[in-house]
Amino acid sequence: MANTESELRYIEARKVTLIGSVLDLVLGVGKIFTGYVGSSQALIADGIHSLSDLGTDVLVLIAAKQGSREADEDHPYGHARIETMMTVALGLALIAVALGLGYDAARRLFYPDLLLHPGWLALSVAAISVISKEAIYQYTMRAAVRLRSNLLRANAWHSRSDAISSIIVMVGVIGSMAGLTYLDAIATIGVVYMIAKIGWDLSWHSMRELVDTALDTERVEKIREFIKDIDGVEGLHLLKTRRMGADALVDVHIQVSARLSVSEGHQISEVVRKRLIEGIDEISDVMVHIDPENDEEGQLCCSLPLRREMEKLLRQAWVHVPISNKIEYITLHYLGGKVHVDLSIPLSVCTDSEHAQQIVDSLTQASKDLQDIGEIRVCFC
Repeated sequence: MANTESELRYIEARKVTLIGSVLDLVLGVGKIFTGYVGSSQALIADGIHSLSDLGTDVLVLIAAKQGSREADEDHPYGHARIETMMTVALGLALIAVALGLGYDAARRLFYPDLLLHPGWLALSVAAISVISKEAIYQYTMRAAVRLRSNLLRANAWHSRSDAISSIIVMVGVIGSMAGLTYLDAIATIGVVYMIAKIGWDLSWHSMRELVDTALDTERVEKIREFIKDIDGVEGLHLLKTRRMGADALVDVHIQVSARLSVSEGHQISEVVRKRLIEGIDEISDVMVHIDPENDEEGQLCCSLPLRREMEKLLRQAWVHVPISNKIEYITLHYLGGKVHVDLSIPLSVCTDSEHAQQIVDSLTQASKDLQDIGEIRVCFC
């Protein structure tokens, strides 16, 4: 059986993440060990940062696996937000790690006897870390763009933050080797800031998704222009967007001519849906509501009678109009708080144009006491 798109995304995300996790494990253990042997608190903190990347990788694997599951009866929109919840949890964990490391670094600054004195060994490992983590960033980010995965993108930036923090460690080690022993502790605080910022960014972005925050203004405007260019669309309103994991969902009301058939209006809505999904990669589903007028501005028609009651009222009003029994079909248009009526009458009942106008006048006059009735039009065919 062929794999679904979500399963293929998971397989590729798993491959990328496993490669990154092996590197994170080796670097994390190596930096912590070297930091301990080489007397660099900043390198130890950086090693913990690398191991937090390993924790990120584990969460990515779990979230990608669960989030790739197809929609079911209990989750009709799918499971993509499992990734989102995992990302929030990851961000909060990183902030907690940062607070702990920051407290320890600040304590060492206030008690100089606790300051460490790193050397060339610590500097060499930090340099290796910079090169390795930048390489894994580039590899993961390419996959994130290809798969449209915010979770992989966040993981890629987590790797780059590790590379940047290793540069800060290098500065601290060089300063300590030059006799400025407090620079290693200051560099640790710099690393702490990086960890906390990444944690906050991950959590904040994902929490915005959980509360259905709209796409950015530029993307929404692109969607709006896309819809406007479709033949038959006279306007649009109530355009709503939200994220669901890597995908975006769109709800929109489009306005079409009030005189279109139901099937033509439906056809236009299907074209809008199809073109948005095919034309904008991140959009996975579109809900289109067809309006014959702008229901944000016009009078509501929801209190008006439906067809069965309306036909009954019209037939009663026309009971004394002889030609009314020749009406073949009644089309109702609910517009501007009124029901506008189109009637289909055989042309054979008319003797001439004057007779046709008399029929129209008789039907209109008989309906004038019905307060919900607007314009009456008659088609002789």
